[in-house]
Amino acid sequence: MNKPLLPGATLGVLGGGQLGRMMALAARRMGYRIIVLDPSASCPTGQVADGVVVGALDDDDAALELASQVDVVTLDTEHVPYSILERIEQTTPVRPGSAVLRTIQDRLTQKQFLDKLGLPQAKWAPASEDLTALAATVADLGGHAILKARHAGYDGKGQVRLDSASDLEAARGRIRHASAVVEEVVPFVREISVILARAVDGDIKIYPIAENVHHRHILHTTRAPAPMTGDGRTRAETIACTIARALDHVGVMAVELFELADGRLLVNEIAPRTHNSGHYTYGAAATSQFEQHVRAIAGLPLGDTRALSGAVMLNLIGDLWAKGPPPWQHVMAHPEARLHLYGKAAPAPGRKMGHVLFLDDDTDRALASAEAVLAALTP
Repeated sequence: MNKPLLPGATLGVLGGGQLGRMMALAARRMGYRIIVLDPSASCPTGQVADGVVVGALDDDDAALELASQVDVVTLDTEHVPYSILERIEQTTPVRPGSAVLRTIQDRLTQKQFLDKLGLPQAKWAPASEDLTALAATVADLGGHAILKARHAGYDGKGQVRLDSASDLEAARGRIRHASAVVEEVVPFVREISVILARAVDGDIKIYPIAENVHHRHILHTTRAPAPMTGDGRTRAETIACTIARALDHVGVMAVELFELADGRLLVNEIAPRTHNSGHYTYGAAATSQFEQHVRAIAGLPLGDTRALSGAVMLNLIGDLWAKGPPPWQHVMAHPEARLHLYGKAAPAPGRKMGHVLFLDDDTDRALASAEAVLAALTP
């Protein structure tokens, strides 16, 4: 049996973004030390960590240096090459493990994995490099499809919509002629996400399901709990738990699902880490997703996932900094609002710079507050 890592142990994080930062804050409050690997010593996680190993996330030597200083290694991003994790696993526990990333990092492998489990997803096929064959595949999928690079896509990057045969050559160029898959365009009515945690012993705890709205492929708002029937909630949770168990995942995981007009659910993406749509737990749940992840990777019992309040999370994107720092007084004027800034030095269009959490059991009112605050912050 794995011996739990108690406070005083050192946790290693591959990647120094905002997810690592919020996890580090939770871990340090609990008495753990944090060392992070990132190309920048001043990365968001590095600002609150006990140490930083400066290096690229695909640098074997840097990753092994980090592993030599810690008791367990975890991830801020799923884009760390799984081969790096395989090397670390020879000396140090890695949670989630390399086998999880080997499945998740390749869209083709991920879709084959879901098919093998018999889980519902959009119709798909490998994307042929031959344009005539690709055109035939698009036609088979209804004449409209999404071309997605097999590796490294996120927030709409690495994918392009196909609406006619004339688009195909340009579309291949937009994803740099990378190996890809092609999916049918799904007429979903909304996206929901299941945030869960799975412990070393296989125990699973599930948070209230979240409802997500995206703008320009980037998460805009999350509402929790998502309004839905008991049957829909059970089906969503069953899908997510099936995935977590099949992967033998340890830690927090997000499963994004499309809900269709007839109530069917289709798996969209799997994120083997803490997730943007789970930020609402940092204030609206008995145990935040970040503390929960620490508990899971340390081999501790999982915390309580019950909701303490309804919540809406509003993402703050770099566009809001176009004319300098936003006027934060408009956030502070709302007593139910909690501002979280990520410590990123350089705002940029489309870059996630922070979020505001609105705690309110009336989530319709919270959504209205979020949109009003966004309007006031927009240059």
